[in-house]
Amino acid sequence: MTLRRTLLTLLILLVSVSTLVACSGTSANFKVGMVTDSGTIDDKSFNQGTWEGVVQAATELKIDKNYLKPAGTTEADYLASIGNLYDAGFKFIVCPGYKFSSAIYKAQTQYKDAKFVLIDAQPTDADGNAVVATNTVAIFFAEHQSGFLAGVASAVELKTGEFGFIGGMEIPAVQRYNWGFQQGVAYANANLGTTITIKAENVIYQGTFSDVAGGQQLAATMFDKGVTAIFCAAGGVGVGAINEAKTRATQGKTAWIIGVDVDQFADGIYDTTNNKSIVLTSALKGIKTAAYDMIIDQKDGKFPGGQTLTFDASNDGVGIPATNPNLSAATTTAVAGVLAKLKAGTITVASTQGDLIK
Repeated sequence: MTLRRTLLTLLILLVSVSTLVACSGTSANFKVGMVTDSGTIDDKSFNQGTWEGVVQAATELKIDKNYLKPAGTTEADYLASIGNLYDAGFKFIVCPGYKFSSAIYKAQTQYKDAKFVLIDAQPTDADGNAVVATNTVAIFFAEHQSGFLAGVASAVELKTGEFGFIGGMEIPAVQRYNWGFQQGVAYANANLGTTITIKAENVIYQGTFSDVAGGQQLAATMFDKGVTAIFCAAGGVGVGAINEAKTRATQGKTAWIIGVDVDQFADGIYDTTNNKSIVLTSALKGIKTAAYDMIIDQKDGKFPGGQTLTFDASNDGVGIPATNPNLSAATTTAVAGVLAKLKAGTITVASTQGDLIK
């Protein structure tokens, strides 16, 4: 009888352990992959932020990670990379960007035992209908709120002058950054004693996220026309603008950049001895946090499959960096006050163009 009880106890323990492993997602075959959008993994922006979240989670959980850069940016290119990751055992796949919408729509059905995280978009069918399957989570950010706070911070710090905006592709997320930024500048002008102007000729979408040289040329043109600060929501194009501003700063000229997606202060350093950077502040969205959280949720058996999540000011999903070396204490205090009003709902930022510059 004692032997039978011992065997039964061992069996119960084995079943419990197996169940725990299955629910936690930390079994030996839990491997996390990522497919990059247009641009590179070190684009100082969207791809990089997503990958950093993957790396952090994979390091903590001691699991395998890998990313693939597709041959192109078509649905077929994305599906091929997703399939390659899946075949290699990477069945938790993170994809950043709206271009993945149709690919993930097909992949979530084709690979039903995989999990997908789609950032900045929802899976959509051929008719444009959103279909988020139970093995997929779609994540959006309130870029307009983030742009708004960056606009307020930049205007309050510089007080007067001309601002510009360089976007990559003219897609909703980039547009929301632009429109929020314009509203933030307008708010500061109306309520915080600033006199910043933004001209239509200085609001430009370059058309790609990868043309570094094109971004540098656009920034040079704007700076030559008297613009003192440029908000860049443009991936590699923004890197070009940062390069141009750094060159000018080393020549003693005023040239500021407002970064995007991640804290780009370090990327704007032109004087390493004194830690001087041309990045005034950055409009953040929690890309790294979103990727990291979804992996941890899978590990904990809490993957929010079938849901569409929004990261905004109310859950600290957007904002500006906690530390901004180029912002004064007074500016930081002013922005904190505006953020509190945004969270309380006493300030509302539109996510549509309205009468704003394109």
